[in-house]
Amino acid sequence: MLRRSCIVLISFLCSFSPLGRAVLNLTLPGQHPNPQAVVQEVHWKVNASMTRREMLQISEKDQFYSSCLTGNPIDDCWKCDPEWPNNRQRLADCGIGFGQYALGGKNGDFYIVTDSSDDDPVNPRPGTLRYAVIQVEPLWIVFPSNMLIKLSQELIFNSYKTLDGRGANVHIVGGGCITLQYISNVIIHNIHIHHCHPSGETNVRSSPTHFGWRTKSDGDGISIFGSKDIWIDHCSLSHCKDGLIDAVMGSTGITISNNYFSHHDEVMLLGHSDDYLPDSGMQVTIAFNHFGEQLVQRMPRCRRGYIHVVNNDFTQWEMYAIGGSGNPTINSQGNRYTAPSNHNAKEVTKRVNTGKGEWSGWNWRSEGDIMVNGAFFVASGEGVEVKYEKAYSVEPKSAVLIDQLIMHAGVLGVGGRDNNLGKWTTGGNDGGIGLESEPDYMDYMSGSSVSLMSPTTSTTLISLLIAFSCLLFYKTPLAFM
Repeated sequence: MLRRSCIVLISFLCSFSPLGRAVLNLTLPGQHPNPQAVVQEVHWKVNASMTRREMLQISEKDQFYSSCLTGNPIDDCWKCDPEWPNNRQRLADCGIGFGQYALGGKNGDFYIVTDSSDDDPVNPRPGTLRYAVIQVEPLWIVFPSNMLIKLSQELIFNSYKTLDGRGANVHIVGGGCITLQYISNVIIHNIHIHHCHPSGETNVRSSPTHFGWRTKSDGDGISIFGSKDIWIDHCSLSHCKDGLIDAVMGSTGITISNNYFSHHDEVMLLGHSDDYLPDSGMQVTIAFNHFGEQLVQRMPRCRRGYIHVVNNDFTQWEMYAIGGSGNPTINSQGNRYTAPSNHNAKEVTKRVNTGKGEWSGWNWRSEGDIMVNGAFFVASGEGVEVKYEKAYSVEPKSAVLIDQLIMHAGVLGVGGRDNNLGKWTTGGNDGGIGLESEPDYMDYMSGSSVSLMSPTTSTTLISLLIAFSCLLFYKTPLAFM
């Protein structure tokens, strides 16, 4: 806290002069002072998880833990606890990388979403998701049944919120989708986010005491704007109008992990513009994700900042995988890049609208990556070996283990070992498929089209009764205030 307070004070004092503004670029609130140390810690955690798994496989003394451990340090942190459904907030201790300090709704009340509607963005009803995310206090938000939430406008979050979709099949679609603007400490876990389109030109509430006019949004799946300490994990994203995840305007302290991206053009943008100097302090970890079918470009596209891309699987791309401008630092380690059949698109990297004379000094490095089907990574930067020495002191796990590390990327499957509601219940749905279909919103995340569900009246009543019982027992009256 003292370090962050000092950073805020220095940033404020430095903002009064041109020289000070230059210093500001390197001292964003929430920025880690030693990014190489964060990189090293990620490698250490992966290695520790892999070592535990290998030792248990050899000894075979504990069948549960041997079958549970994957070598993925995030999943091994919470999934190996057989009581995790009743210890959900343990997840907040499992982050890695630059977003590991995201608390979400840790130590806050549980809020149960009992109403999937989103009719009024200014006066949302208690029980809806929108009512939960605008509250001031920390909340751990859960879903008692499978749910399709069609947003009417941007879902504007307040700080200290966790969306925890484990155990239910939760889809967020529609207008604007998720907006994290000038806030901190948000965890979004196990949610399908897709078919997001522009919205706006209307009033939208952002807190219990404030609503305001919103201009037209871009239609991002998740828009991170001037925010810090953000962790997006085990989500499945596709088919949005603009980016699937965009982080701009001085956002930092972000981890994007275990997600499945597919069916999209401009996947991920990190950085507002080449000229926006505060984004020099952006720090993002991209780990254990699967960049899947029918993606075109921007995985990610970086402007300024320090981007650590580690142990991801890039199935294919149409134009390029990793691009950038404005001199970002890109540290690519232990990834698998599979190039498309197009002979003109084999290169993993792209320097966007920049001549070689300028980008040749940029710090872009590939370490331990596997190149498949003719893929190649064009590194750059001279005399940077010393800068990367600490990052290399603990190697990333070999890319040959990618299949194991990303085996559960995306939303965890409902009804299988990966999901257990614990205190909550799926009601009459029981995690199944086959209720009313929604042909406009198809889920491609698992590799096949799956119709979404709309609960019947009886199922909704059962879910409400059970949710109300949970609220009484666990003393969480907020959802019905």
